[in-house]
Amino acid sequence: MLQALGLGPAEEVIYTALLACPTASPQDLARQTGLKEAESVRILVDLAARGLVAVVTETGSGASGSADDEAGPQTSRYRLTPPSVALAPLLVEQRNALHQAETAFSILSEQYRSTAAQTAGGVVEVVVGVEQVAHRFHQLQSGAQRELLVFLVGPPIAVPREDTDTSESSALDRGVDFRIVAAKDYLDGHDIVRDVRAAVMAGLELRLVDSLPLKMVVSDRERAMVPLDMADSGGEPSAVVVHRSGLLTALVHLFEKEWAQARPMYTATGEREESAADQPTEGELEVLTRLLAGISDRRTASQLGLSIRTVERRIRRLMDLAGVDSRLQLGWHAARAGWL
Repeated sequence: MLQALGLGPAEEVIYTALLACPTASPQDLARQTGLKEAESVRILVDLAARGLVAVVTETGSGASGSADDEAGPQTSRYRLTPPSVALAPLLVEQRNALHQAETAFSILSEQYRSTAAQTAGGVVEVVVGVEQVAHRFHQLQSGAQRELLVFLVGPPIAVPREDTDTSESSALDRGVDFRIVAAKDYLDGHDIVRDVRAAVMAGLELRLVDSLPLKMVVSDRERAMVPLDMADSGGEPSAVVVHRSGLLTALVHLFEKEWAQARPMYTATGEREESAADQPTEGELEVLTRLLAGISDRRTASQLGLSIRTVERRIRRLMDLAGVDSRLQLGWHAARAGWL
């Protein structure tokens, strides 16, 4: 919590331990935190020198002294300087440093665009190798501040799915608008559906299409990454990174076109296991969205970890609720009734 203000992990442990007591000695804090006494003394002396704690000697009547008082740091007791006073300068310092970094970032980005944008190398980079492709992918996702647009198709090659999940979670935590269009076969497998369900509950928007022409990630409409054919790089995964240009605009347009035509994906939240007698349950709605996406009953069963009989039973109940005799009529009724 305080590392952003320049305190190390051990310093933060000592600092937060002092929050719970008016004053404490190095011995008290060592016992409370599990740190060695010598380390506790060293940290307290350093915090006192930085004005984050004040020293109250055993021999005094509560007046503040310094770590060089006659009692010495090991026999002194320490108390926190009010955080609103002591931490405020650190916060200002960090804000100034961040502002300077943002200014430098803007200047360097503009210089790069002005000197390289007119060349092919300034618009498109080729990245070759598993490590390089994965590194650039994480750069695009972790650097996004406003929006991420993603096409998902086929199994992951350079970036393991668990790493992708971590990047998604980080972006959603930052409040990034995250939209995904996935080919319907991407959801094959119960584990993938489980991870997607968690991401949708966290704010990710997901839609399905029958197929997609390529994999892609677009970050803030400033840059995009598209995989290359592995045959072009001797079998190694490779990708192109596209910077602001007409090509990038075309990729964004392609995403928006697919997004507009894709079918929204309903994902159960677990908040409503049952429903009124005349309304579908969340489990039935999950089946319904896959039915409308053209996913077969057998594949739906595999994705949701159900038996095919359960899938068929849920579809039959949906048809009964809608009062229809065919799946085509069921889709029409679901749209009219606002089930999805």
